Amino acid sequence: MADILDATRERMNKTISVLQQELNGLRAGRANPQVLDRVMVDYYGTPTPINQLGNISTPEPRMLVIAVWDQKAIPAVEKAIQKSDVGINPSNDGKVIRLVFPELTEERRKELVKVVRKKGEESKVAIRSIRRDANEQIKKQQKDNELTEDDLKRLEEKIQKLTDELIREIDTIVSAKEKEILSV
Repeated sequence: MADILDATRERMNKTISVLQQELNGLRAGRANPQVLDRVMVDYYGTPTPINQLGNISTPEPRMLVIAVWDQKAIPAVEKAIQKSDVGINPSNDGKVIRLVFPELTEERRKELVKVVRKKGEESKVAIRSIRRDANEQIKKQQKDNELTEDDLKRLEEKIQKLTDELIREIDTIVSAKEKEILSV
């Protein structure tokens, strides 16, 4: 009984962490090192994340500086950034790579807000789907006489409460990201 609730909570929390990772990858006009998290560099034949090849810092609000430890890897890092969906051309001075994030236009901000809302809605649908699966599981257990009618109702209420709580959390995450995108 409690294991179904725990498994449901765990699956719902995974959905929220996936949403947060996706939203962190969105460019919001500010330089954010997490934009580079999905970029893999072919480092001596091994796909390696950029953050394992050097330090990533934010000296200005709209600039990232990547100080690569192995100077020979700079061209590979630049190539990986150009191939990625980051949409920014890197420049280097032989020692560090600079990524300058352009100011977002009003139109682009509105497009990003739509993307954020869509991702939030997809997460809510996933949470509701997990709720439905959990409810089907406990109804099957009740049918197999493993749960009483009262236990079924109690579990359904707990699952619904958890669902409502996590949907509110998704709304909070989405509105915070919208605010970040729309702030100039």
